[in-house]
Amino acid sequence: MPRSNCFHCGLPCETEEIHFDEKSFCCNGCKTVYAIFRDNDLSYYYELEGAPGKTPELNQGKFDYLDDPGIAERLLEFQDESHHIISLSIPHIHCSSCIWVLENLNRLNPGVYSSQVDFPRKEARIHFNSEQISLKELVSLLNAIGYEPSITLEQYEGAAKKIDRKLIYQLGIAGFAFGNIMFLSFPEYFESGEYWLEKYKGLFHWIMFAFSLPVVFYSGSGYLTSAYKSLRSGILNIDVPIALGILVLFIRSTVEITLDLGQGFFDSLTGLVFFLLLGKFFQQRTYSFLSFERDYKSYFPIAVTRLKTDGSEDNIPVHQVVTGDRLLIKSNSLIPTDSILLKGEGRVDYSFVTGEARAVSKKSGDRLYAGGKQLQGAIEIEVLKPVSQSYLTELWSDAAFSRNPKTAFRNLTDRIGKRFTVAVLTIAFVAAGIWLFIEPARALNVLTAVLIIACPCAIALAAPFTLGNLLRIFGKKGFYVKDTESLERMALVDTAIFDKTGTLTTTRRNSIDYTGIELTEAEAILLKNTLRASGHPLSQTLYKQLAPYNIIPLDNFEEHLGEGLEGRLADAHIRVGSSEFVTGAPPAQAGGSEVHVSTNDSYKGHFIIRNSYREGAGKLFEDLNHDYSLAVLSGDNESEKAFLEELLPPLTPMYFNQKPKEKLQFVRELQREGKEVLMIGDGLNDAGALAQSKVGIAISEDANLFTPACDAILDSRQFANLGVFLGITKKAMKIIYMSFAFSLLYNLVGLYFAVTGQLEPVIAAILMPLSSISIVAFTTAATNWIGRKIE
Repeated sequence: MPRSNCFHCGLPCETEEIHFDEKSFCCNGCKTVYAIFRDNDLSYYYELEGAPGKTPELNQGKFDYLDDPGIAERLLEFQDESHHIISLSIPHIHCSSCIWVLENLNRLNPGVYSSQVDFPRKEARIHFNSEQISLKELVSLLNAIGYEPSITLEQYEGAAKKIDRKLIYQLGIAGFAFGNIMFLSFPEYFESGEYWLEKYKGLFHWIMFAFSLPVVFYSGSGYLTSAYKSLRSGILNIDVPIALGILVLFIRSTVEITLDLGQGFFDSLTGLVFFLLLGKFFQQRTYSFLSFERDYKSYFPIAVTRLKTDGSEDNIPVHQVVTGDRLLIKSNSLIPTDSILLKGEGRVDYSFVTGEARAVSKKSGDRLYAGGKQLQGAIEIEVLKPVSQSYLTELWSDAAFSRNPKTAFRNLTDRIGKRFTVAVLTIAFVAAGIWLFIEPARALNVLTAVLIIACPCAIALAAPFTLGNLLRIFGKKGFYVKDTESLERMALVDTAIFDKTGTLTTTRRNSIDYTGIELTEAEAILLKNTLRASGHPLSQTLYKQLAPYNIIPLDNFEEHLGEGLEGRLADAHIRVGSSEFVTGAPPAQAGGSEVHVSTNDSYKGHFIIRNSYREGAGKLFEDLNHDYSLAVLSGDNESEKAFLEELLPPLTPMYFNQKPKEKLQFVRELQREGKEVLMIGDGLNDAGALAQSKVGIAISEDANLFTPACDAILDSRQFANLGVFLGITKKAMKIIYMSFAFSLLYNLVGLYFAVTGQLEPVIAAILMPLSSISIVAFTTAATNWIGRKIE
């Protein structure tokens, strides 16, 4: 009686056949994995793809070394109390079933918070609770379900991953075979009739066959494998017609030389694969170049406050930070590097890293990770790693943090690709069938040429190359956009909301007057060090005025967003902020922003800071008024309303004394009315509104503050060009649609020549990657052209 195939892994049950739940399994390991999935309501794993699993290798003690805290620490990307994050290489990831089960690990063990799979890199990034499941237990769980991670010495040592040169090898083999087959085909091309050439023609045919084998089964394996998995999953991707063209040419050529009917199409076959891979190589290199220019230096154009040995401070670009530097991290500021806490009490929000909003307390000597946000008070840290090696550098590029992972253009591309593939297959087989009646010898060429020339690869490249190049251009001009999805959303906005302080105003040319009881030296020192811990523009303006006074650590600091600050040193207590926060009285109508001060519950007086507005603000509003609805939301009083009315277009709504929650609610109300809102703020009190809006842009003045609740950072020196940036995003969308149109037109023209039998397969193979290259060249040149408008 013949044995069955294993329900889990699909291999024949040769040595034993175990029956369980009316299914056959080749071993207890496969049966156990099936039972785990069934008991945890994960049986859908087998519906995604038949027999997708791998027989697990159950080796007791294999992962004992992961119990060593030193080794575990080197492998983990992030560890804070019980929340740990690790990225594991899992070579067996190969299909949609693998992705599905690995992203549902939390259903197998509640200690796993979440997991995301990077299919091209065959990696799984896992968040887990170390108090519920250890690293060893996590890896053992993966091994038990047939997904054993590959943990190598390079990963332990933190070395860079080896470059995958497979494409280069495939391209080299295809080119070598193509050249030799062309040489061996000369007798057929020239029909010389020489006796010795005719004598060895059969040998030449079999040598060409031998050269074609590595081309088909190694160089072209990517197309064949992709098409096979696509068909098994019940979908049609753009590799299906290419794989069919390769197989048709190979089988037809093999039949011809076997039956001595001719030399076949081995030259066209190897040329086809060579030019396809050449196009892919060019695309890969170009995209890598774009990605390289979008590194952390572009995404995080921030500076940090470095503490010198003499006690003074200076601001340096974040990428100049080196191991051993001592940095000052102000309240509500991002920790840019992995570091050790030296002074102050840390209250760190790691939600930007882990997605968990719960803040954690840190004390002197504790390790801090890049990406955490210090919520309360200033702290001093010592850098353990430069920014380029810290966890922060990977945050913005990680798919887990993408707000909108499936964008409109990806949806459009997918729809076009799927429908186009179906149409191409239909046209190819109908055309070949017609040619079988007209001229049978030409039918194969027609079939293959149609399958190749109409590949919709160029359509899939239009959006990523246009938006990727635009990210690079914007970054060079001082506008640092998080990702391509943010650019797409930016092109859709129709309403622009501006904060006033720190956004429309600049702290570099403010005038300051003080009215009240003169502060003693002790009170001035306490005021300076309370302001020192805050990143608010008004706080920093006053802080610079108090430069002569000493820097000392506070016993306690607290910042009330949108209201004010509190500081305590020994028995002295200070409150600084709005009139309502300090005195309980509503603000007076002064000729500027008021900052009130009280010490030990005794009111001292107030500073009046008269704002200077950014150059080009009036022209910017005039330009934006044509295409956008405008409004101003300010946490300050109405003292500068008259000046703003002259600066802004007529009837522009202005709202003052707005708390952070009120700004957030204002954005929500506009969104309920169907508005696509762009919020421009300084990244502090506007954080909620920035996050809620369609696109949030934070203005960076001194480049020393950063908020994760935004989609882009604009260098304040480029503020007047904001309208230009927004206009370019709209033009970029038009470039993408033009690329779609060009690609479809190219395919229609190519189909005409292929269907009418005027196009040879090898010529189609040359033209197909050229179409992709032309789209890349067009989008790059077009985005470079429109980017020239930025001063």
